[in-house]
Amino acid sequence: MTKQPPTAYLSLGSNVGDRVENLRRAMLLLCDEEMALRRTSSIYETEPVENTKQDWFLNCVAEISTRLAPVALLRRLQQIESQLGRQRSIPKGPRPIDIDMLLYGAVVMQSDELTLPHPRLLERRFVLEPLCEIAPSLRLPGSGTTVREALRRLSDPAAVRLFLKTLCA
Repeated sequence: MTKQPPTAYLSLGSNVGDRVENLRRAMLLLCDEEMALRRTSSIYETEPVENTKQDWFLNCVAEISTRLAPVALLRRLQQIESQLGRQRSIPKGPRPIDIDMLLYGAVVMQSDELTLPHPRLLERRFVLEPLCEIAPSLRLPGSGTTVREALRRLSDPAAVRLFLKTLCA
């Protein structure tokens, strides 16, 4: 019996240039010999958080299967960001693409390079709404709560509105 590759959930965002095209290109790059895009949420338009003096984002969540270990996946996601023009000159600043690893299977870890689940996952409406759309019953490692329950408890007042029903299934 073949072991299924782990499932990871990623948050994708863009607020520079053709935001929809940036998300589409990133999703295409999530499909290679080491990763397979399984499904994506709708795309949501969201107000910036923390650094609020910038354009609104388009955000979505992607579910992938991957043969890469968590840190190797993080490095691959950073390569994709760089390939699509991401420069890390302004912390939390404008960017053509941002890809955050939210979850990697049931892994709970903390290192200098990577923390799983994502340390601000439970604080961000722009992440929980699209994640809830594709995986509402998913139990979050470390907390035991479902994505739906986490979204219901969320106090984040940031605006999140449906922008485009879906880019791909």
